[in-house]
Amino acid sequence: MDATTAAGVVGNLAAIGYGLAAIGPGIGVGLVVSKTIESIARQPELAGRLQSTMWLGIAFTEALALIGLAAGFVFAA
Repeated sequence: MDATTAAGVVGNLAAIGYGLAAIGPGIGVGLVVSKTIESIARQPELAGRLQSTMWLGIAFTEALALIGLAAGFVFAA
């Protein structure tokens, strides 16, 4: 296997790794939003506080996806 083929394989593996790393945050964001909607349905007077907490949870969960993307670039080189 020559150097260009090896680089192509490593690049493809990095893309697959990021795709797998994005599954977890995708599921996490779905759970955060669904539980927030459920909580707002139970106690509508707390909607503002629950929404701000939801956005914080989404931000932290999406940080995992960004870490997965950065790890793909770091370990591919």
